[in-house]
Amino acid sequence: MRKDNVKVAIWGFGAMGSGMAEMLLTKKGVDIVGVCDRHDSRVGKSMFEVLGVERGDRADVIINADIEKVVYPGAADVCLCATDSFTAKAFPRLKYVLEQKINVVSTAEQMAYPQAQEPELAKQLDEIAKANGVTILGTGINPGLIMDLLVVALTGCMTNLEHVEAKRVNSLSPFGHTVMEEQGVGISMETFDAGVKDGTLAGHVGFEESIAMIADAVGWEVDKVETQMKPIQTDVDRKSPHGFAAAGSVAGVNMTGQGFVGGQPIIDMIHPQQIEPEQVGVNTGDYIVLKGSPEVNMAITPEVEGGLGTIAMCVNMIPQVINADPGLVTMLDLPVPRAIQGDMRDRIK
Repeated sequence: MRKDNVKVAIWGFGAMGSGMAEMLLTKKGVDIVGVCDRHDSRVGKSMFEVLGVERGDRADVIINADIEKVVYPGAADVCLCATDSFTAKAFPRLKYVLEQKINVVSTAEQMAYPQAQEPELAKQLDEIAKANGVTILGTGINPGLIMDLLVVALTGCMTNLEHVEAKRVNSLSPFGHTVMEEQGVGISMETFDAGVKDGTLAGHVGFEESIAMIADAVGWEVDKVETQMKPIQTDVDRKSPHGFAAAGSVAGVNMTGQGFVGGQPIIDMIHPQQIEPEQVGVNTGDYIVLKGSPEVNMAITPEVEGGLGTIAMCVNMIPQVINADPGLVTMLDLPVPRAIQGDMRDRIK
């Protein structure tokens, strides 16, 4: 067993980054050695104070706005980067960490399968990681598990696969301000329509990545991907920890997408998500229907909670990332995720 604890740095201390810290503090054989965040309410404060957690005999961690003071050669084994959704936007940060010879786990949705939309940046990240002897992975609850890796795993019991439908009805409430903005939570219907037309409203980020991951895994060649985005209007006021939607405004987005193979929509994605869905009687859940032989029908109700699921996926994949060969990897390349109930050091080769 490795003698010294696994050292983790965190870049971005919003809803996801702080949640990862809380989870890590409950685990054995791992230390948080640094946190970088630029929010005025957090900079200069103790991580433990911000989390509202007793420090005990742990070394204090002061949140620093300067990443060079947190991530540098030898500072950590892995950096959890919880700052962006898009590969292009995250790229400079990811590049910096890799060049410090530190492994990376990124929450950026496009990083779950960056070759789908950013093949050139994916190639560069792979080269940078290999040149520095480290590994980079993008993961989360979705993309990363529910609508892609879990789909792939379930196809393993099939003699023939004809059609995939992955549906996730979920709550946005656990997520932070970035996700609220991407989903248009709280804006007017008119502003939503304008954002869809001019491309400034992201909606769910990850359909292209999930579709490409599934297709590559089973050997389908995708001709094209189409996506649709419609607002979910609320008729009551709804408030989540990081979002608010007044009656008449947008509470979330109903996203749909299709992956075409041989000119036919073979992979269907259905993903309505909103804050506080239970206020209006919406039951959450995750559903996978695989047509073929034998047919597979999976249902998880209620949904796997998105915030905790993303936090857990990133933390639980730390040993697999440390153990992996250098380069850019996806969830298809690594041993399956699993909860860490023992000492994390036992998982390190």
